[in-house]
Amino acid sequence: MRRGDWVVELHDSVDAWFEQLVKEDPETADLVEEAIDVLARTGPTLGRPLVDRIRGSAYHNMKELRPASAGSTKVRILFVFDPQRPAILLAAGDKAGDWRGWYERNIPLADHAEHLADIENP
Repeated sequence: MRRGDWVVELHDSVDAWFEQLVKEDPETADLVEEAIDVLARTGPTLGRPLVDRIRGSAYHNMKELRPASAGSTKVRILFVFDPQRPAILLAAGDKAGDWRGWYERNIPLADHAEHLADIENP
């Protein structure tokens, strides 16, 4: 890895979501991949408009990646940078038409991802 680059890992559920996105909406998948690449180059200092902090999470460092989207989709990816490991993308999906509900369902999923449990109980 070159100096200044960050490793970005995908939780299994995000990996499966992304593979499906590649098949169903390759244009949006390309935009998501570009956003992940920017996150990998910039690291935890990346801010708005591409990254924003999440309210309502049990973890103060939970953020959302907000890639550009094709068509009417509004893709969001919840992630953390942890002190011991790289960025972990924990939950992902399209929140178009379900602005509040998407967060209500996915923040708890991200909060309880196996990775975060591993951080608290090494």
